[in-house]
Amino acid sequence: MSEYMEQHSVSRLIGAPPGYVGHEAGGQLTEALRRHPYSVVLFDEMEKAHPQVLNVLLQLLDDGRITDSQGRTVDCTNCVVIMTSNLGSEHFMRALAAGGGPAELQKAEELVMTTIRQSLRPELLNRLDDVVVR
Repeated sequence: MSEYMEQHSVSRLIGAPPGYVGHEAGGQLTEALRRHPYSVVLFDEMEKAHPQVLNVLLQLLDDGRITDSQGRTVDCTNCVVIMTSNLGSEHFMRALAAGGGPAELQKAEELVMTTIRQSLRPELLNRLDDVVVR
């Protein structure tokens, strides 16, 4: 998601607004999901995305749909969304350096979850079915 660090990169996902160059082309995400409604969508290192990009994901995760820049709705109810993050990975590195025993790994997992809760907005976290820390 590092290529979506700028606010204007939302238009690359859902398409440019009417009147802008390329508005008829549609967005990378919306067009791909329109053509392939049964998809696995991976947002890699999602903590790097601009908050406006994450706002687009809120609609996708909450309603199971996404609206492109032209007002067309794309059904995403048959999509599986996976997000990866490196938030808190330093806690696991320290635990492994300390021997990587069950107690160290359990503490690292708790610290990672704390880091995630501090870094990501609650409205995004509340829309996730599960958070896997490994």
